Amino acid sequence: MSTHTGIALDKEDLRFLIADVLELDVEEVTDDADFVQELEVDSLMALAIVARLERHYGVKLKEDDFKRVSSLTQVHRLIGDKRAAQAAS
Repeated sequence: MSTHTGIALDKEDLRFLIADVLELDVEEVTDDADFVQELEVDSLMALAIVARLERHYGVKLKEDDFKRVSSLTQVHRLIGDKRAAQAAS
């Protein structure tokens, strides 16, 4: 997998990406909106988000990684951590 180190991890870009996958208005994807409770993300939608994040940011996410996050803020932190770990290795 190629790394996309040139792509900045911007929360607003991440918000647009997730809104696009979920076919929601960007305003609905608030920093702390719960994916399952408020945005009605099911397992298929979660897989689509993971695939898009992996392609866009050049990270590899495990199934457990995405199960532990429930909001945009948490996804932003997760991607940042994954990219930092990749850069360190």
